[in-house]
Amino acid sequence: MRYNRWFTPWVLVIPALAWLLVFNLWPSINTVILSFTNAKPIGGGHFVGLKNFETLLHDEQLRWALLNSVIYMVVCLPFLTVLPLLLAVLVEKKLPGITFFRTAFYTPVVASAVVVALIWQWILDDRGLVNGLAEKLGVISGPLPFLSDQWLLLLSAISLTIWKGLGYYMIIYLAALGNVGRELHEAAAVDGAGPLRRFVHVTIPGVRGTMILISILISVSALRVFSELFILSGGKGGPGGRDNSVVMLIQQYSQGFEGNLGYASALSIVLFFVTVVPMLVLARLNRRGAEA
Repeated sequence: MRYNRWFTPWVLVIPALAWLLVFNLWPSINTVILSFTNAKPIGGGHFVGLKNFETLLHDEQLRWALLNSVIYMVVCLPFLTVLPLLLAVLVEKKLPGITFFRTAFYTPVVASAVVVALIWQWILDDRGLVNGLAEKLGVISGPLPFLSDQWLLLLSAISLTIWKGLGYYMIIYLAALGNVGRELHEAAAVDGAGPLRRFVHVTIPGVRGTMILISILISVSALRVFSELFILSGGKGGPGGRDNSVVMLIQQYSQGFEGNLGYASALSIVLFFVTVVPMLVLARLNRRGAEA
């Protein structure tokens, strides 16, 4: 006997809808509400209007955090868009021992971000592997301040992000390369196109949509970076806190019994708009490319 009840679809949808409302929609709405208050982690707060947003305009730490986030995105974007594609083209070929390289490239992805960052912290320490080896080889006379210099610390965190993300985006490209018709490569080869020209005129156009998607993912991840900078800086945000990211500032302002949840919420709204802008720009570029 078949039962056809009008409420059957709703019974299936309600659990997911409830989860969405409780853990996604309500926290977002509550963040906007808190941004107009001086709320603390313990106890309520009072409505302060636009005071938190006025304070943002004069927050030097926020300016440094935004600069760090933009630098992070600008540097990571080309490297994590192009290098994984080159790796995917390489490991896609059926060569002896290529399975080992696929595993090696993907291993950092499955490793815990915290564990990887701690290992890099040990390697880049003043008495770590890099400085120790460089001093023994006579390349440097004293340890390089990878973890105590503002710009070297930022560069170290960016390098960690790129190294850890290569395998992840490589897998995405491998899936996209499977949809690029072999007949296109064969036709280009018959016309006399070499490997480089086939890569430029066949492979890249074939994975263009995937490149845009990966660019969006990289941009959002770079602007929301936390673990790498937090661990490499020992949770202090580098010298004078000038290596903080926006997420680190949110964490710092909201922690403790006297934390300012209202100001942290205002920072969260700033972060939202900062991450939305590159997404809209890249999506617009993808749409123009599809229409062309």
